[in-house]
Amino acid sequence: MSSSNQYAAAGVDLDAADRAKRRIAEAVTATRTGASVGAVDAFGGMVRLPPGMRSPLLIMSTDGVGTKVLVARLAGRYDTVGEDLVNHCVNDILVHGARPMAFLDYLAGSHLPVEAIASLVEGVARGCRAHAMPLAGGETAQMPGLYQPGEFDLAGTIVGVVEEDQALHGEAVRAGDVLLGYASSGLHTNGYTLARRIVFEDLRLDPTSPLGETGHSVAEALLAVHVSYARAVMPVIAQVHGIAHITGGGIVGNLARVTPPACEAVVDPDSWELPPLFRILQEAGGVSTGEMRRVFNLGVGLIVVLPRDHVTEVRAAATQAGVATWIMGEVRSGQGAVRFAD
Repeated sequence: MSSSNQYAAAGVDLDAADRAKRRIAEAVTATRTGASVGAVDAFGGMVRLPPGMRSPLLIMSTDGVGTKVLVARLAGRYDTVGEDLVNHCVNDILVHGARPMAFLDYLAGSHLPVEAIASLVEGVARGCRAHAMPLAGGETAQMPGLYQPGEFDLAGTIVGVVEEDQALHGEAVRAGDVLLGYASSGLHTNGYTLARRIVFEDLRLDPTSPLGETGHSVAEALLAVHVSYARAVMPVIAQVHGIAHITGGGIVGNLARVTPPACEAVVDPDSWELPPLFRILQEAGGVSTGEMRRVFNLGVGLIVVLPRDHVTEVRAAATQAGVATWIMGEVRSGQGAVRFAD
């Protein structure tokens, strides 16, 4: 065996990696904006701060899409989870009032085909373009031995910016505020370990199987793209007192992060109908209501806390962006708790 083939025999094909890099470079180039600086293949990503800001505050967040990647692999569909990743991270900085400035991705796996690698990064790039945000850099690593053939993980880091005196921390939330729910597209990127067990083991379905009253196949329902709420919220961000992105920990766990110690957030569970996907998971898996509330978003992707007299304006912005909203509770005087008004 020639020395040039030793690395491939060990599990890393440099020629395939080069082909993937060419596809990735095309995707990255398509995301570049006026803020982009330096070459696409530089060792570090570079972006300019927006001009004219008085006191720019950088807000950063790193996250992944969890075991949703296993559904993508099982379905053989790699073009959505990259967009999930970007939208999740955009929402995580949106809660502080920040607009996206740059994104970096990290893809690691073993024996991934060039097409799969390219599709994953192209999904990231698509999410970046939707937010006029450069994909400033990243890393694609083939790691046989650490991952089994075909396995992969995907993570990303976002950098956003906001004027320091306009950043949201939840401190403005007060008794009398309204909780405004924003509809999710499904599971988003949380609860997949339980959802996969129910769908693939308890129900014994495969990705092409119809998933009950959802009207979709298993793959379509479980791979629905995580919604970005930036366009729905940023036009009216000045009217908002606090925002909770409903991810791991559910409504209570995330709303508590913006509920001040002197307040209590009370959620009315009858204010919205549980979407079919969540009803199927609860019934087929025998999951209690309490556990459903801790594991899943229950059809609520974001909760905005705001004064009652701004509700009409804020809901109109969401409607314009194509996102359904509803009043799902209120803030009262209390001791920092979040509870369902059962």
